Parts: sequence; C-alpha cells; structure tokens
Amino acid sequence: MAEKPSDAAGKRARLIELIKSRSFQEGPAFKLASGKTSPFYFNMKPTMLDSEGAFLIASLILDEIEGVDADLIGGLEMGAVPIASSVAAIAYTRGRKLPAFFVRKQAKEHGTRALVEGLAKTEHLAGKKVIVVEDVTTTGGSALKAAEALKAEGATVVRVITIVDRLDGAMQTFSDAGFSFTPLLTLEDFRS
Repeated sequence: MAEKPSDAAGKRARLIELIKSRSFQEGPAFKLASGKTSPFYFNMKPTMLDSEGAFLIASLILDEIEGVDADLIGGLEMGAVPIASSVAAIAYTRGRKLPAFFVRKQAKEHGTRALVEGLAKTEHLAGKKVIVVEDVTTTGGSALKAAEALKAEGATVVRVITIVDRLDGAMQTFSDAGFSFTPLLTLEDFRS
C-alpha cells in the first residue's frame, strides 16, 4: 500500500498518477456527454471508486473548501454520488459535518418523487449553502443543471468543484451563471 501524501501538492501529484493509470484514455475520437468529440477521454469511475482515489479526491476537495461555509455537498447523478459520499465521510474524520445529497436527472415516478435525494424527511434545501461537485466538466452543462435545480429549491450554491476540467468552456459557463467554479485538475495535467 502506498504511503498517503499529507501535503496538497503530493495528493494532487498522486491523484494525477492514479487517474492516468485508471481513468484516462487517448484515442482517435471519443464522443463526450456534451456531444463533442475529443481524442482524450476520462472515465473517472475506476478512480472515484478506488479506495485511494476516493480518499485523494475527498481530501483535495476538503482542502479546497477549508473555511467555506457550506451545509451540504452533492451534484447530479451519477458522477457526483461517489464524490459527495467520500467527501462527507472524510469530512467527518476532520471534525466537519458536511452531509451528501444528489440531484436526479429526472424525478422518479413513484415514492416521494423527489428530485433531490439524501435529505432527511424534515430537511429542506431552502436557505442551505451547498457545494456542487462533478467528476469531469467539458462545457459545464451537467453541473449547471444540478446547480440551477438546487437554486430553484431555495439553496445557495457557494462553489462548483470538478475533479477534471477539460478546458472546453465550463469556466465561462459558470462565470456567466454567477457560480464560483474550481477544478482540482485540468486536461493540461494529462497531456504528455
């Protein structure tokens, strides 16, 4: 088992190594969720669901939001679920309460028909300060959808954080929408 780096630069460097070995691919052309094509593809699930990967991602996000007043962390299903869950667990080990939630792409047609999951039956988003997370951003459309849904429920989005920004418009998308956006890593960290 690799020794856990304790400093942010060491965690970041190790996360880049892990993503390169588990989640990053180069090829002629991959179709992205945004509809664009790219010679670079990130399938972050193998890294997000790896013990070390989950720890590094959560640790770096918590380092990034140190001092940020937030009540909840989450984002659009499916990519945000493992991120928010890991952050919530690691936050607890640091003495911080930061519960996770996720936003469904569409409300279920049974049960409570809730669009946002993870809140106790007595909890509401109105007045809550939330951090939105995503695995990979291209144009930012998926995280923006989650942020807008949360805003419509009365929450204040205090930060949008992605693991990897592909540098293809997300920064501008969030700036235009009035949301603070922070990537942990960018495509430049993976180009040889």
